[in-house]
Amino acid sequence: MLTDITMIVVFYFFGAFPHLYLLCKLHKISTSGDLHMNLWQGAGPFWGITGVLADVFKGVATILICYAIGLDLWVIVACGLAAVVGQMWPVFSGFDGEKGNTVGLGMAVTLAYMPTLIALIPALIGLISKLVKLLRLKGQSTRTRFTKGAGTSDALPIGIAMTFFILPIAAYFLGEPVEIVVGFVILFAIIMIRRLTQGITKDIKAKRKMGRVLLNRLLLDRSIK
Repeated sequence: MLTDITMIVVFYFFGAFPHLYLLCKLHKISTSGDLHMNLWQGAGPFWGITGVLADVFKGVATILICYAIGLDLWVIVACGLAAVVGQMWPVFSGFDGEKGNTVGLGMAVTLAYMPTLIALIPALIGLISKLVKLLRLKGQSTRTRFTKGAGTSDALPIGIAMTFFILPIAAYFLGEPVEIVVGFVILFAIIMIRRLTQGITKDIKAKRKMGRVLLNRLLLDRSIK
């Protein structure tokens, strides 16, 4: 049991490793706000994609290492969740990190690739919608479009939320072990909690209508303007 707990703690720190912060520092980019977006817009799409892939790698590597050393399935799932929590609430950044989507997807696809591929359909539709919006921009070069983006998207955050909602359902009906199904339920829950709570003190101080704020955060992953 002590070994299991130690491994969970180790992978929390693995998930919390501040590679995005270090990349932003390397490129002399702001380290406040969404670091993925900061990298994409400040250093270019290559570094933005590199940051995302490094996050996905955290989720994939956690599960592969746990399988390789022969941990029980429930411990493997717990280590994956710990890596996600580490990215969301990293000790190195005052417990204020990213949203957990990328590490969560890396964890999920390595644990159960077929349910994950099915669940990804709404997120892919949202991504395609954002790309179409980007390509329709007028008066900008292709490089500028892909560097600066096309503003906020409604379809993509809704698609991502649906992906994590569908994930445990798909895993259940495809006969995945109960540990994985329960792990995916917990994954969905913590991702929604992170959506609800990141930066919410600003909304409280601004005395906004909390019902609308919480709904906007759940669906669109951002506060109301």
